[in-house]
Amino acid sequence: MQNFFRLLPPVDAVLAALDTDPSLAALPRAMLRDAVTSFLDGLREDIRAGRLTDPVQLDHALLFAQCARSAAAATRPHFRRVINATGVVVHTNLGRSLLAPEAATAAAEACLHYSNLEFDLTTGERGSRYSHVLDILRTLTGAEDALVVNNNAAAVLITLETLAKGREVVVSRGQLVEIGGSFRIPEIMAKSGAILREVGATNRTHPRDYENAVTPETAALLKVHTSNYRIVGFTKEVSLAELVPLGRRHNLPVIEDLGSGNLTDFTSYGLPGEPTVQQAVADGADVVTFSGDKVLGGPQAGIIVGRAKYIAAIRKNPLNRAIRIDKMTLAALEATLRLYRDPERARTVIPTVAMITAAPQALAKKARKLASLLKKSLAGRYTVGTIPGASRVGGGAFPERDLPTTLVALSPLAGAPSPDALRARLLTTDPPLVARTQDDALLLDPRTLADDELKLVSTVLGQALGE
Repeated sequence: MQNFFRLLPPVDAVLAALDTDPSLAALPRAMLRDAVTSFLDGLREDIRAGRLTDPVQLDHALLFAQCARSAAAATRPHFRRVINATGVVVHTNLGRSLLAPEAATAAAEACLHYSNLEFDLTTGERGSRYSHVLDILRTLTGAEDALVVNNNAAAVLITLETLAKGREVVVSRGQLVEIGGSFRIPEIMAKSGAILREVGATNRTHPRDYENAVTPETAALLKVHTSNYRIVGFTKEVSLAELVPLGRRHNLPVIEDLGSGNLTDFTSYGLPGEPTVQQAVADGADVVTFSGDKVLGGPQAGIIVGRAKYIAAIRKNPLNRAIRIDKMTLAALEATLRLYRDPERARTVIPTVAMITAAPQALAKKARKLASLLKKSLAGRYTVGTIPGASRVGGGAFPERDLPTTLVALSPLAGAPSPDALRARLLTTDPPLVARTQDDALLLDPRTLADDELKLVSTVLGQALGE
């Protein structure tokens, strides 16, 4: 055992050998030294445990190559790019919406240079960060005023805290939704200081239920769009058009939380009707809250639009400073909203919208192209074919509707890793690839793969198989 220990190269010798590896050139010396030390410690543990018994395994050239791979893996950023081959467009665990190139460029500009974040270029005096998106939000939604915070849960929180703290908010029992991370509307309402007043039944609520619930302690009527689930069958809910007149009669603000709000009518693409922000404003909602990412396709943000007197009050809330958006989010959001000035361009340029509305024929063509690439690289190990399948919008939107797609299916031949084993290996590649398995096949959905990622998919599959 002592002879094996003597065969191990010293740390400085390994570092000198790795100095010639261009892939490690950008690593700080201290980080690289730690990675080398950890690698050598692992070898010592293998020797002690009797797992390393052949001196050939300690050949220095072999060890240097192994250490280079180990150092590269150990020093990768923890937060990094992945390839999404799942077909879930707004994948909550994979970063939700992708930004349009214009939005990504705007965010990068905000990072690299000083900006007029809170500086009025007309007067030369201090300005408001919200002014950069105010006019365009008014134009796109028809609202009198607007405010942006860091996400939609925060938008709901500050709205209720401003307009209803210590007083009752009337909500249909069937709309007490839970969103991602186990956050629930009743809990957000409790945190805001508002008092929940449930009305109706789980499956049916009528206008009279709201009417009967209004008392001098009522501060607002809240409608929550159930975007992440559906109740079907014997159901009834009160529309915004029915709720608004009731709010007007009692001088109560009507708040609509759209959740994964959107500015696009997706019905012409075969999806069920989802309320747009423009519709909610036109129907008379006093305050509308929605997400800036998800189906809208921008950065994570919570957008509040509505009547000027209510937005002004929300803007003055001290909580606003704690949940305000940063300059990168603001830049990306403005760039995304500008794209919506031309709806057809938005449909093709904003990745989330483009993926949701992708034509089945185009997806089939992309699947055939990917299958052709993989047949060449995986010959003898997997059979590669295309099959009909389904994608999902994700992010809690359109929960009951599949999107037709064409999947690329990889089925193992004798001796090849199983689909589940291959899926696990793909999580260790550079970049990692996330796929799904079904019926003894690994499935790749081209809907969530960019055209320039198809060859990369072939490359990482080769990595996963040790080629």
